[in-house]
Amino acid sequence: MLEEPEAKRARFITFEGGEGVGKSTQVKRLLQNLQNYSIEAVRTREPGGTAKAEAIRSFILQGRSESWGAGAEAVLFAAARLDHVTQLIAPNLRNGTWVISDRFHDSTRAYQGLTGGVDDKLIAGLEVLALDGNTPDLTIVLDMDPEIAFKRVAQRAIEDGLALTGDRFEKEEIEWHKRLREGFLQIARDNPERCVVISAEQAEDVLEATIWEAVSERFPELQGRADA
Repeated sequence: MLEEPEAKRARFITFEGGEGVGKSTQVKRLLQNLQNYSIEAVRTREPGGTAKAEAIRSFILQGRSESWGAGAEAVLFAAARLDHVTQLIAPNLRNGTWVISDRFHDSTRAYQGLTGGVDDKLIAGLEVLALDGNTPDLTIVLDMDPEIAFKRVAQRAIEDGLALTGDRFEKEEIEWHKRLREGFLQIARDNPERCVVISAEQAEDVLEATIWEAVSERFPELQGRADA
């Protein structure tokens, strides 16, 4: 069977990083930029993306799984990911639609593995099961000092008139978040062919432009395309 031409391949891009670094905003902006270049793309998130995965997301982020330990949480994330890959990610990629995900398997490695202490062999086994070969083509790691990130989160909450209530992971101590940050940086160092680390301590518009530069450099089919 002949391989699909390079220019027609759907790409799978993931965003990773700690809490409050601006992943969701930049996922939306990248989606719009791709669509401006006539690239059919969808955005999604983890845990979530499908009805079953969203139910698991709610269970975890409400803290209902915390007492079970990081190992059990890793299994729950893998279950959500398996449904996400099977029902949303893989079908879109097969149909030629790019997929941009706010978090993916690296978050389990960073949160439950490198920070939570879950054995690497268990994490790797869960990845084999859940990914089924659907490894991202590019992972953008947004990096920021956790203390700065949480100040930004607090400021946004004040501006929006919202109560500052953290989810299951946002409530962890700052030292935990510093270890988490190092976990993501370690993943990037271990996977230089896939991961690009970008400082999130930039204005949103500047960060958007930096991300677009990294994406267009990685994928030749974006170079020279005219806006739609």
